[in-house]
Amino acid sequence: MNRRSFLTTTAATAVAATAGLPLRAAEPMKVGFIYVGPVGDMGWSFQHDQARQAAEKALGGKVKTTYMESVPEGPDAERALTQLALQGNQLIFATSFGYMDAVVNVAKKFPKVKFEHATGYKRADNLGTYDARFYEGRAIQGYLAGKMTKSNKIGYIGSFPIPECVQGINSAFVAARKVNPDVEIKVVWAYTWFDPAKEADAAAALIAEGCDVIMQHTDSTAPQAKAQEAGNVYTFGQASDMSAFAPKPRIGSTIDNWTPYYTKRFTDAVEGKWASDATWGGIASGMVEIGEITSAVPDDVKAGALELKDKIAKGYHPFTGPLNKQDGSVWLKDGETPDDGVIAGMNFYVEGIKAELPK
Repeated sequence: MNRRSFLTTTAATAVAATAGLPLRAAEPMKVGFIYVGPVGDMGWSFQHDQARQAAEKALGGKVKTTYMESVPEGPDAERALTQLALQGNQLIFATSFGYMDAVVNVAKKFPKVKFEHATGYKRADNLGTYDARFYEGRAIQGYLAGKMTKSNKIGYIGSFPIPECVQGINSAFVAARKVNPDVEIKVVWAYTWFDPAKEADAAAALIAEGCDVIMQHTDSTAPQAKAQEAGNVYTFGQASDMSAFAPKPRIGSTIDNWTPYYTKRFTDAVEGKWASDATWGGIASGMVEIGEITSAVPDDVKAGALELKDKIAKGYHPFTGPLNKQDGSVWLKDGETPDDGVIAGMNFYVEGIKAELPK
């Protein structure tokens, strides 16, 4: 700004103040999001979008957010992130694991823009990561499944065979086996995060194999609808409560609560305190919540599930030895727990799971 324009601006400000006119407020910081599914999926993308809205409201006009939904992983994600950066968004959230390479590439092109990637592990000075310990919530589901199954067969719909999903399968199975040594777990991979038709087919296949409890790491309510058609098959809400689509019988849900995190990161960015970080929250931090456990569950079973939840919040690890890998080799000795690096890279099933893990 040259001296003349500086003086002109200063004079205009002084006149406005003297005349009692309102000064122009600072422009709100622009924050962008991309979602892998529609915001109405009632699961993963829905929860992120609810948190986006809540965090924007909490900042009271200091932040203006925008989002793009149903953005496929791959080149489309890179184009969407580039578009958000060119639109002037100063903080951008990429909310699916498969966005990782895209967000890394775009972050390099826009070094002054701050980026965050959900469930990823690649970072840079302007790129942070955040994740939730979903496997803690899966342990609660596994406990309930082990107690509620009558066929001793639990079904699990996986999205992709990545560590995040493998953690959940192992955690659910370990918890179920502790309360029901006869339980089996059967896995069907849908190879999608959100596809109601594929998810319904996966649920139907598991039910046909005799599974009377179905878990899912996919985002639509289709598996729950398929379970209701079959009758006497229990399900859980995924990522959100899904209570509006609550089929009977229904046990409960795990809930991803991103609101406190987004509120904090918005605030950090507005106040100039944002820095690249790696966050991995769980039940203790409130990032993973356990929804209402329904009346379909006996009181003593509900009490046991809530006791396990409290234990995890106080430091108990769902993966506490002795535990072996699927091939029988020792993974964790008695009382031993894994470090975060081992969990983050989990690429094996625990002993007792008969399914083959895709490579």
